Amino acid sequence: MTSIVLLPEDGDDTTKYDHRRYKRHLRGWLSYAFASEVFVIVSLTLFLPICLEQFARDNGYLLPDRTQPCTAAQNTTAEHGMAQPGEARCVVKLGWAWMDTASFSLYVYSISVALQAITVISMGGIADHPPHRKRLLFAFAALGSLSAMLFLVIPSSTPIWPVVGLLAMCANIGFGASIVALNAYIPFLARSTREVVAAQAELVRLRELHARRAGTETEVEPTTAEENAPGHDVVVPLLQNTTADTVHPDVLAAKLAHDAALSAATARISSHGIALGYGAGIFMLLLALIPVTRLGGSTFALRLAVGLSGVWWALFSLPAVLWLPGASRPDVRIALAAEPGEGEDEAVQEKWNARREIVGAWKRLGGMLRWREIKRLRNTFVYLAAWFLLSDGFTTITSTALLFGKTTLGMPPSALILIGVLSPCAGILGSLAWPIIQRRLAWSNQRILVLLLVLASLIPAYGCLGFLPVFQRGAVRFGGLTTWGEMYVLAVYFGSVYGAFQGYARAFYAELIPLGEEARWYGLFSITDKSSSFVGPLFVGLIADTTGNIRYAFFFLVFMVWLAVPILMSVDVERGREDARQYVYDGVI
Repeated sequence: MTSIVLLPEDGDDTTKYDHRRYKRHLRGWLSYAFASEVFVIVSLTLFLPICLEQFARDNGYLLPDRTQPCTAAQNTTAEHGMAQPGEARCVVKLGWAWMDTASFSLYVYSISVALQAITVISMGGIADHPPHRKRLLFAFAALGSLSAMLFLVIPSSTPIWPVVGLLAMCANIGFGASIVALNAYIPFLARSTREVVAAQAELVRLRELHARRAGTETEVEPTTAEENAPGHDVVVPLLQNTTADTVHPDVLAAKLAHDAALSAATARISSHGIALGYGAGIFMLLLALIPVTRLGGSTFALRLAVGLSGVWWALFSLPAVLWLPGASRPDVRIALAAEPGEGEDEAVQEKWNARREIVGAWKRLGGMLRWREIKRLRNTFVYLAAWFLLSDGFTTITSTALLFGKTTLGMPPSALILIGVLSPCAGILGSLAWPIIQRRLAWSNQRILVLLLVLASLIPAYGCLGFLPVFQRGAVRFGGLTTWGEMYVLAVYFGSVYGAFQGYARAFYAELIPLGEEARWYGLFSITDKSSSFVGPLFVGLIADTTGNIRYAFFFLVFMVWLAVPILMSVDVERGREDARQYVYDGVI
């Protein structure tokens, strides 16, 4: 049986709800979202790939003779350092191999994604051990932010310039791993909200009352006065006796109210984190654009943008260090035992070993993916299958729209950067507005996600309208994604949907994972996201190469998004919650 053991802070009465402690923990969680998301918006998706290419270009040579430095080319653009059409390719030598300067950036990203996947798998067991979760989070935060800040001190003229590739890998690994640890706090924070605690207390009260009236013994044993005294652990079993729930309507109603409150709290916390992170990223992006534009997109300006994102990341992580649950006194400890009351002390007090946890994490991954385990958590894995398509679909819509704007509509880099600002701005509004809409409509997270998918699919569907003769012949000057203005409008529309989607995707997943194994399962969530990132771009590239018109890719994107809808709707949320509550890994690989 799996149970939560709430460990009180000194002097606290564990029988009373401590709202101040919950708010402190929530502020710590939000502060790290505020700190880390800047690196994604400013560096990872914009300046870091350009900066890596510029480092390689500053040390590269033009084909075919490989004797003329790339910096001597007259047609290189000042803003991005990219060659104009028709100019000779720029290549750089690393070791014994020559490669395109743009490929250097792509190789670094690909390797960093692979290393990130290895890292999040290895850290799963450690991050699920509450005394070490916070340490792990900030160890990777320090690694990522310091790696980004070191861009400030490494010029492209130094002979050791390839080290920036290693720094970029470390920064990406640090971000990805720390976010997995951060996401692992979401279920705990949602269960600590006032409304969920009240709903849980009412559910337990009704179960005990009904059990006493029925003359049966409930699994929720009343605690003695001595056990409720400050300094004693309060054990709240997660695996309750649900036989009576199906008989007594009051208990069933209380359970539904508790699940609804938990679902809404999870979505609200996740969405607020997205909104706050977007706000910080937009502010830092606008700040970084000042030196980048004034210095003409020089290598120093790009280094400055990446370095400043690292400074922001490190600086605003400090409040999270103070406010997140401490490592020496964890707020939630998970005890696993075959039967209630047997072996719990041994499970909790078992000596912890990092090497054993890392080796065990890889063995556990193999066990998690066995068909027997997949059947036990069927709905969790069904959602992961939908997430494989959804994460890739949304990412591909973003990249395809930008490429379409650049190649088909002829939008300059400044216009594309404006789109890059408008979309996350709308994402803030969307991530804040949709929880309010959900509360008024009393919809589940699943229903909101399906609606967001339908709304997102309208964007590529609108692009397909461009094939209509009325738009192709220029009879109408607006429609079918044929003008810059439509790109700006759709950027705002997509941002409002995408911001909410990110929050609800991880919130819905939180309802379907076993308690006490959040980091391990969010690691699998992250790997599923990264592993699908090549599918959409690959098909879009093949379609563009085959047809010579990237607009045809919009048909594929509509199909890709809608393919995920029936998979997502097939998730049985109630059964998935119960399976996750009762799930105990048997350790047999």
